[in-house]
Amino acid sequence: MITTAKRIESVEEYYFSKKLTEVRGLDTPDFRVINLGIGSPDLSPSDNTIEALVVSTKNAANHGYQNYKGIPALRKAIADFYKRTYSVSLDVEASILPLMGSKEGIMHIALAFVNEGDEVLIPDPGYPTYSSVARLVGATIKTYAMSEALDWGVDIEELKRRDLSKVKIMWVNFPHMPTGRIASREELKELVDLARKNQFLIVNDNPYSMVLNDSPMSILSIEGADEVALELNSLSKSHNMAGWRIGWVAGKKEFIDAILKVKSNMDSGMFLGLQQAAVEALQNGESWFNELNKTYLERREVAREILNELGCSYASKQSGLFVWAKAPASVADVEKWIDEILYGTKVFITPGFIFGETGRRFIRISLCCTVEKLNEALERIKKFRK
Repeated sequence: MITTAKRIESVEEYYFSKKLTEVRGLDTPDFRVINLGIGSPDLSPSDNTIEALVVSTKNAANHGYQNYKGIPALRKAIADFYKRTYSVSLDVEASILPLMGSKEGIMHIALAFVNEGDEVLIPDPGYPTYSSVARLVGATIKTYAMSEALDWGVDIEELKRRDLSKVKIMWVNFPHMPTGRIASREELKELVDLARKNQFLIVNDNPYSMVLNDSPMSILSIEGADEVALELNSLSKSHNMAGWRIGWVAGKKEFIDAILKVKSNMDSGMFLGLQQAAVEALQNGESWFNELNKTYLERREVAREILNELGCSYASKQSGLFVWAKAPASVADVEKWIDEILYGTKVFITPGFIFGETGRRFIRISLCCTVEKLNEALERIKKFRK
């Protein structure tokens, strides 16, 4: 009998992979499901980005295998973006590795640095892929709470009291998903100092820095971070290019070289047309992001109305593509409540338990839906609650 590998025994299919199949099954032509669950931008990339892809695709010479490290123009565009946005100087040749989306980078980094039995620090609540990848590489998961009492900040003092001698990687994610928390420079400096003291790698997953955030920041701008930090970033959320799968990891040469060893054995480089389009996207100016954020601000107002109707509480200051909210005390089982809303209104909202134990009393609404659809969802929920 053919059996599967032991490494996948403790890993479940990604929640959205399963749940969205269920959600699509409820869809009918006369009464469509409104999906407020997933953070897949519904807006288009900039016109110059699309035009660059079209032009490149028409060139017959551009369809072959590409360099594993990406074209120099893409690495330079990333470096220019970091200098302009975060005041961080990156070595174009040594400090940047383009990726097919930053999600693959989580696996590449884990394979490059984590041995079986090593400990990995993972935020709770946090992106589920951090835990899944840790299990796949045989790591020991150690969660750290993003504390509601600290406005979803990290309890640094609690971490300092722990034995961190076996920790290999600490995953951080600021601006944070799902809570929308923006870390201060002081908080990031404390985390970097903790990593330096205990000699573990700290990796900031940073795809939301341009969305509803007045002060974009990179962990690589923190003093001492170059010794112990990597940063993942992508065009998925900030540039409306989730399906294009364009991201990168940045950090010192020795770290990047280790990740390249893994990556070069797993893919054959990104399509040239996508790279040339990414170069254009990375040149989007302040006015483009202002218009994007104006749209998200309008959507967030309606999302909050939905949460008010449901009796939820939420922080007024949140960044990113979501609104994170606490379910009312009268709700005994949040997951069951969300399913009742789904089947009663055909409106899908993400339950917070998928992000960790700390999220069990919470829900998350995506802003990747038009104001019109959000208002329709609001009306459906109002009728459902009567």
